[in-house]
Amino acid sequence: MQQPGLNGRHRDKNGEISRKHGNTLVSTLRKIYGPSFAPGTQPGEKLSEVLAQLDEPSLTKLVHDHERGELEGKVVAA
Repeated sequence: MQQPGLNGRHRDKNGEISRKHGNTLVSTLRKIYGPSFAPGTQPGEKLSEVLAQLDEPSLTKLVHDHERGELEGKVVAA
């Protein structure tokens, strides 16, 4: 399901982000993006498990950082 506001990038980037960062825990991403990242998910869940369920603000943050090549550095630093 494509979410509004992502200019068609949702479907294209979902698989690429999941392959590269799928093992990243929601708790790690909350350290980067704040406690409101991926509401309704457990901290111990992997990104690959919740990626299709992310709300638009959370997914937009991931896609933007991924497109800029900054996501991996942020995950490593967290």
